Amino acid sequence: MDFRFKGGVNIVMKIPSEKYDETVAFYRDILLFELEKVPITHPTVLATHRMVFGQNILWLDCVKEITNSKIWLEVCTEDIESATNYLRVNDVTICDEIEKIDSSMHWIKDPTDNILLIKSK
Repeated sequence: MDFRFKGGVNIVMKIPSEKYDETVAFYRDILLFELEKVPITHPTVLATHRMVFGQNILWLDCVKEITNSKIWLEVCTEDIESATNYLRVNDVTICDEIEKIDSSMHWIKDPTDNILLIKSK
């Protein structure tokens, strides 16, 4: 195996629209994080806020038509093609239909349905 997986800097919290304002207020007003509202044009993400979370970036995404919050993680690798082949050999389903992304990246799910974005470093 001539590649490694490494945690990426981006973490996304997908939040149901009815809980979004309350969640943003929690991080901003209770935990006192600085949040930046970022303009977005996306078919399912209605709004997004960006915040520095230690050495990571936490994105708070307001998503229509979901009922529970989910965490999405970014995983980086130096060789996306070898990594993708490795995942397939190990029965990990590539599920790029989850959300539109560049063809050089892939979505996968862990056994508990958490979403991971596999991308090049």
